[in-house]
Amino acid sequence: MTTNAQNFSLEDDGRDVVLCECFARDGLQHEPAFMPTETKVALVQRFAELGFARVEATSYSNPKVIPQFGDATAMLQALPRRSGVFYKATCANLRAVERAIADADAGFGATEISLLVSATDTHSLKNLARTREDQWNNIREMAALALGRFRLIGTVSMAFGCPFEGSVDPDSVIADVGRMRDAGVRHVALGDTTGTATPVTTKALFSRMRAEFPDVVPIAHFHDTRGTGLVNYVAALEVGVSHFDCAFGGVGGHPTKVKYGGGHTGNVCTEDLVDLFENMGVRTGIDMDGLLATVEACEQALGRELHGRVARSGLNPLRQRMPASSFNRDSR
Repeated sequence: MTTNAQNFSLEDDGRDVVLCECFARDGLQHEPAFMPTETKVALVQRFAELGFARVEATSYSNPKVIPQFGDATAMLQALPRRSGVFYKATCANLRAVERAIADADAGFGATEISLLVSATDTHSLKNLARTREDQWNNIREMAALALGRFRLIGTVSMAFGCPFEGSVDPDSVIADVGRMRDAGVRHVALGDTTGTATPVTTKALFSRMRAEFPDVVPIAHFHDTRGTGLVNYVAALEVGVSHFDCAFGGVGGHPTKVKYGGGHTGNVCTEDLVDLFENMGVRTGIDMDGLLATVEACEQALGRELHGRVARSGLNPLRQRMPASSFNRDSR
């Protein structure tokens, strides 16, 4: 799918999976220190040049709540664009969509925006300061305003379990996918926000989503809280999911001023995921030669060593012996 602002996508270049690099948004929301705008711009540009078809660039957040993105407009204005890449901005409310439209009208906006809902009321109140139903009212208004101007990405957080309310009814999550679809959203991410999913629950929920809404593209957005991110992503791949979110170094989690989840709350680590998929014969479209140097750039920007295993141990040395295209997407 393309938007008025984009006539083609790198998603269609023959790669088997589409990875969205989330370091600059979901990753940085967890950071207490503000990253300079020029550093963000350089990193997002680097992610696009590395081969990502989708890059999460920023968020139109209230800077009083998430100060990292107080420069959203300035960052997008300064950002050089690579043809065929979708640049995403997160929008939590109608005002955020209005800001996204203003930047798009000025000629430098995002090409994707994400609309957020939580699977539970308690998390919705903590994360968005409103009930689920209030947020659904917001989403309908936001989607109506944005439809046709951006590619819309819906995200259902806490889809596999909530630290406040416990188990989440899969029927409710599937119903949320339908509500997104009814609002005009055709890409929907299911979020394992605090790392409670297993390969069994991952396969079950994504299988239902694909069966009941075949015209909606499923996206896996998992956090690696309990070290299960990679196995759950392989499970999702096995039932036909082709879109995955990840972040270099496994950074990210909840906003610094909105606490939920303990321990390591970060995203699935990009370098580990890319190395695994490529060694499975799954074509990611990512330049392997530049992968570890990009990890180093992210570590330098944050001033610390990050969580990836591949960054410490190196890429799998047997990769070149693997068949170049042993993965058959039609077999799923």
